[in-house]
Amino acid sequence: MTTDRLESLQQREIDYWREAEHEAPESDSIHNVINKMSDVPVFMDALQRYESLFAKPGPLRVLELGGGQGWSTCLIKRLHPSAHVTLTDISPYAVQSATKWERVFQTKLDAAYACQSYNITEPADSVDVVYCFAAAHHFRAHRRTLKEVHRILRPGGTALYLYEPTCPQMLHGMAYRRVNRIRPDVEEDVLVWRHLLDIAREVGLEARVDFHPSTIRRRPVPAIYYAALSVLPFLCRLVPCTANFVFTKPATRH
Repeated sequence: MTTDRLESLQQREIDYWREAEHEAPESDSIHNVINKMSDVPVFMDALQRYESLFAKPGPLRVLELGGGQGWSTCLIKRLHPSAHVTLTDISPYAVQSATKWERVFQTKLDAAYACQSYNITEPADSVDVVYCFAAAHHFRAHRRTLKEVHRILRPGGTALYLYEPTCPQMLHGMAYRRVNRIRPDVEEDVLVWRHLLDIAREVGLEARVDFHPSTIRRRPVPAIYYAALSVLPFLCRLVPCTANFVFTKPATRH
């Protein structure tokens, strides 16, 4: 992808959070609250699979990448009040709305700031858990992002890409066209899961994909599709499916 193309996509992401009727900083839309809260069961269903990462002894530092307004970051802080929890998103207009979700979840984030996914304002070897929820397919610059994730993770730390749309390479064009017909306002990608795993391993992370054909908050036809994948899990590698990615920084240098 060219630099101009990447910058154009990033600017669309930034502007979306400034201009969206229900999600701009000055908006107090109940529709936004209802929409985001309906995503909570989807997030919790994915998160509970990795809950042990948030239960480690000692001070825990957690950072969300591409967190938008920070509703899931605030939820993490509420669930783990002793952890140091940071929200990041590419759009400062999204981050401005974090205070709304602090009020909803009756908590206070330790930090929140705007940054690119590959230019994070954290020291090296300082974060225990990096996570994003249905956001990594917006990053585009995956190699730079995963290199940055590797940099900020402590040895033994883990990054989670939760609830991401994936597909094999041969179906990428079809899957890409479909998701952008559904939501044309901000261009989205579909992650080619083998490619993402290869990149992660090349930058020094241990990597695996956990296919997650959830039926939560699906319309009838997609719900039937994902229910079928749950019954026939071998198909998840062959067709579009949601998945969680787990990237771990080795505890010792090889």
